[in-house]
Amino acid sequence: MSDTKPATGIPSSEPSGPVPSGFPTAEKPAVTPPAEWAPGSAHDWTKVRKLTLGQMNRFVSLEPKVLKGNKPNAVHDMRVASRRLQQLLDLLYPAPPKEIRRLRRRIKSCRRALSEVRNCDAQLKRAQKSLASKRRSSRETWEAIGKYLAERRSETFGKALRKLGKLNLAVAYVSLKERLEGNGAPRAEDGEDGTRSQLLPSSREYASESFHGRFRAALGKVWQAYEAQAGKSRRDADTSALHGVRIAAKRVRYLVEVIREFDVAGSAEVLTWLRKLQQHLGDWHDLEVLEQMLLEMVARPKFLRNHLDIAIRVEKLVLRNRTAKKRYVEKYFRMTLDSAESRYLKEWVGDLLSARSPAARAARDPADDRT
Repeated sequence: MSDTKPATGIPSSEPSGPVPSGFPTAEKPAVTPPAEWAPGSAHDWTKVRKLTLGQMNRFVSLEPKVLKGNKPNAVHDMRVASRRLQQLLDLLYPAPPKEIRRLRRRIKSCRRALSEVRNCDAQLKRAQKSLASKRRSSRETWEAIGKYLAERRSETFGKALRKLGKLNLAVAYVSLKERLEGNGAPRAEDGEDGTRSQLLPSSREYASESFHGRFRAALGKVWQAYEAQAGKSRRDADTSALHGVRIAAKRVRYLVEVIREFDVAGSAEVLTWLRKLQQHLGDWHDLEVLEQMLLEMVARPKFLRNHLDIAIRVEKLVLRNRTAKKRYVEKYFRMTLDSAESRYLKEWVGDLLSARSPAARAARDPADDRT
């Protein structure tokens, strides 16, 4: 199948600079494009609002579990829920009013407050796994690492609790719930420029074209960001570029999860690969975080003076860690440089962005079918 797609305003994912050596590409497979993008009705907007409210319920319900302090999964789940909720809000409010912008900032602040706690949890799990399988000489090293991580986790969790207390998520929850559980009538408020901004589409805007266009615009935005970050990583595969791809891929995935709710063909296959890519980059990111933490651990003068032998072993561990990271980067390029899954994703997104709405297709000139 040709790589040429109808004009969508989205940049090509082909490398705009030299590809790093050592990253082979797969042969281009035949890809069956998904069915045309079709949803659009007042019912569809109601469904999106319900999805948003459900995600907000999950996000807030996880806070008590996080506050207990001994629930690593709750910390992770709350951060994931925050990203899913943020993506839904971006879909409902592409030009958000002041109240939604404030809510969005609270959600982002919550995720950032728990970031270091999550990093410590992931590394503590790694340390515990290593302690269960390593020989005695390595155990001493990992016991020291585990102790350092536990102390760091305790300190960062205390900071996170103070930040979460200031965010007052309950108030934000009640405010959003009132908006999303309304009787369907649109609410409006003055924008910063004095104009009236709709918080939700009006009844007249519930036409399929509006719904279809909103999804296309949202998908185009996250896809463009993903393509830009992927291109950047191909020119220079440094930490910031790969981290950017990781975050951009998450945003694409969480929007595709919403699209899947409308039974768009191909969305399940796309999500399977996006989860695979996200997991791979997440494992690479964990190694990046581990290296940074280990270097900070041995950089402490008192530790270096009293545990020089362990510090040397930790530094050797960092070197082995870098070799593992290199393998992850190589596999990342194999996954994204023209692999079957990557090609499918690109063509699937291209088909959705270029497809016309049902209303537009119904109004087209019959002569179009003969050209």
